[in-house]
Amino acid sequence: MTGVPAGERYDVVVLGGGSAGEALARQLVERGRSVALVEEHLVGGECPYLACIPSKAMLRAAAEGMSWAQAVKLRDELASHRDDSDAADELIEAGVELVRGRGVVTEPGVVRVAARALHYRDLVIATGAEAVVPKLRGIDEADYWTSDDALSSDELPARLVILGGGAVGCELAQVFAEFGSEVVVVESDQRLLAKEPAFVGAAIASALQRRGVQLQLGTSLDEVPPDDTKLLVATGNRPRVQGLGLEVLGVAPNDSGALAVDDRCRVQEHLWAIGDVTGLAPYTHAANYQARVVAANLAGEERRLDLRAIPRSVYTDPSVFCVGDTSGEPAATADVKDSARAFVEQRDEGKVALYADGPRGVLIGAAVVGPAADAWAAELTVAIRAEVPVRVLADVVHAFPTYGEVLEAPYADLARRQSGKDR
Repeated sequence: MTGVPAGERYDVVVLGGGSAGEALARQLVERGRSVALVEEHLVGGECPYLACIPSKAMLRAAAEGMSWAQAVKLRDELASHRDDSDAADELIEAGVELVRGRGVVTEPGVVRVAARALHYRDLVIATGAEAVVPKLRGIDEADYWTSDDALSSDELPARLVILGGGAVGCELAQVFAEFGSEVVVVESDQRLLAKEPAFVGAAIASALQRRGVQLQLGTSLDEVPPDDTKLLVATGNRPRVQGLGLEVLGVAPNDSGALAVDDRCRVQEHLWAIGDVTGLAPYTHAANYQARVVAANLAGEERRLDLRAIPRSVYTDPSVFCVGDTSGEPAATADVKDSARAFVEQRDEGKVALYADGPRGVLIGAAVVGPAADAWAAELTVAIRAEVPVRVLADVVHAFPTYGEVLEAPYADLARRQSGKDR
């Protein structure tokens, strides 16, 4: 790098300033590394401005009986009115070189942003993902929404068709139904939340239908609905890898369109990837975890990625909390309504399903539907990640009356069976 201005030479260049990129840049600076973070749009990514925070704000507003205008005001305040100035200033104050613009790798060791050439020793790709828009008749001329659009608009449509019955589709169906829209969810699979156990999707389907949401399951949409109906596309995201110049490094996306990484989040020597661009566990918390793994490795520490216990939550009411491997048959179940807390709050829905490795006597997965399940079921993440023996779980005391008590019966059931095998 002879002759390169000192200000343009960095230990690490991070392409993408979303949640993962921002977190990584901060951690590396704290470890004494020089870092340039390249971001074309919002520092912090979509989560604080267009996705996680505004959607949870709208769900909260609906639960508290706010008007649509009050809900929009709350949403925009919590999303900083989609202004990332404070986040950018904090990043700069932390010692990160923030470079606004689109970064492209032009040769090994160099990322160009407009007229600037940023020289790096290590490059981290953290460019996230973008909405997949299906090829429907009339889509190119239609004024449709993605979830980002829906969560930044002041419009409350009289009629809304949501294409996609995943987590985003379910949450937004509840939001708009609560505020008075006539909502239809169209899902090509036979059930909602198709990647989770069947009872999970069935429970959320019932909850949405109680709010007046119409479900068209096992159905495909061929064309854009009439003009009097708003279309919201929630059919998933694809990794944002095009136009980054990665071919210069001999790198191409895999068959799923993502950047394949090893268990250190490394693509190849001196090239790393974190967040949705990897196609692994597409959640903000998983992206931040990957950032921690890469920060450690770039600081000379040995840290490996372990995705066995990444939570998957849906923040509807009742909420969903799934973690680990839930692909088989559950080893033990319980009804949430059997807890004293459910009795007090007059809640009669919800279920816990635990998935176990019987011979080893540990949990490998869990699926929970119930009021605030995303909070009280979090102990299952630790149980799976730390491989806590079921006999220990069965000895855990939960406060009375809490929803967490509902876990005690299935824990005890598994422990009894494990004890029988041990004899």
